[in-house]
Amino acid sequence: MKITPINLVRRLIVRTRQFIKKTFDLIHNEKLKVNLLNALPFWLGAFISGAVAVMYARLFSLAEAGTRLIYQKADWIFFILTPVCFVLAWWLTSRYSPFARGSGIPQVTAAIELSNPRQKYKVGSLLSLRIIFIKILSSLVMVFGGGAIGREGPTIQISASIFKKINDFLPAWYPKISKRNMIVTGAAAGLASAFNTPLGGIVFAIEELTKTHFSLFKSALLTGVIIAGLTALNFLGPYLYLGYPQLEGVSVSIILIIIPLAIVTGFFGSGMGRVILYILKKKETIIKNLHRVLYIIVCGLVIAALAVFVDSRIFGSGKEIMVTTLFTDEKYLEWYVPLLRMAGSAISFTVGASGGIFAPSLSAGASIGAVFASWFDVTGPETNLIILCGMTGFLSSITRSPFTSSILVLEMTNSHNVIFYLLLSALFANLLATVITRESFYDHLKEKYINEIHKEEADPNSSEENVQPSAG
Repeated sequence: MKITPINLVRRLIVRTRQFIKKTFDLIHNEKLKVNLLNALPFWLGAFISGAVAVMYARLFSLAEAGTRLIYQKADWIFFILTPVCFVLAWWLTSRYSPFARGSGIPQVTAAIELSNPRQKYKVGSLLSLRIIFIKILSSLVMVFGGGAIGREGPTIQISASIFKKINDFLPAWYPKISKRNMIVTGAAAGLASAFNTPLGGIVFAIEELTKTHFSLFKSALLTGVIIAGLTALNFLGPYLYLGYPQLEGVSVSIILIIIPLAIVTGFFGSGMGRVILYILKKKETIIKNLHRVLYIIVCGLVIAALAVFVDSRIFGSGKEIMVTTLFTDEKYLEWYVPLLRMAGSAISFTVGASGGIFAPSLSAGASIGAVFASWFDVTGPETNLIILCGMTGFLSSITRSPFTSSILVLEMTNSHNVIFYLLLSALFANLLATVITRESFYDHLKEKYINEIHKEEADPNSSEENVQPSAG
């Protein structure tokens, strides 16, 4: 047939009609509509979580920068500032949202366990809008005062709360979406956006958060992690949490150093967890009311004294230690720095304010690795590897999630060529930690939070601070 303008117009009209018909057929496809409706809450939650995580990260960095600036100008101020900030951070959580205290990861795992048809109404105490605001505010006050805390664990609880509230807001006619799957996806998205580690977020969800078969919610989990990560990247640009350390030319014989290092980090990591749990237990049974405030003031004064008279590297998340040892010529640290980092984390965590131990655990492991490397005649790249393995081993011994720890360190530094060494460190550290204590640090705290919720249900006036946690 001869091609004319009229024939072209006719073809265009026919093709347009066909396209419109196919589009309407898709719209009226019930399965497609249900799948789309199921996906939308996850996409919305991931976008909001990514944006909140970026805002929180920037505020946290500003608070840490403020701490350093004040220390340079007049370090004596911390004898006033640190106790005041510690008391204020504790008061915010105890007065307005007791379950916003601490890391946030045990609260999320407890919420996942409680998100069954019989007990799902209890989840609101662990994940809520109020918790989001108090978590951010309390941790910012805490780190500004010099607390050795991180923002990554809190970001996980914040993101899980966002997903949970979106699930609560769904109308009655909306297709039913599993609350548990929403919480798990929210937590994974929070970790992915906090560290910019999408694979780490997925592995964390599988290894740490749930026993549910992955195939039941893999699409929602993957899209949630991807969207949250892309949102964070859109605001922050392409970045690694730490950077690209030099790791070329590492000798296989480095294993002879890495295995003992893994054992040491496994011992100290699990030991720090046990010390924190012991202090928390004694604090509940011995310290009451006014004495609780006195304890927090003493904690603030101890942190301030150690910073002023020993080393200011006890302050904050410790990310500066990781960056300095991995990317400058100052690769070796004094023997007392790991002890400071562990003591700072233990003291800060037991105050009862918001703040995590993910980043502080990584910095403690990095400092142990830097001290360990100084005892041997190793090259710069080999020192970097020892530091990374120290980070992996220490985090594994705290979380009992060796795969998550390995993948996180790998993605934070783009160190795919040394994944074998990271996995080896995680394996040995995890094995030793398991020998020392069977349950992980987070598992102990999870059971503590679940018991508190059950106790409050029986007696609404029996919360830790005589305040009933609100569902927000």
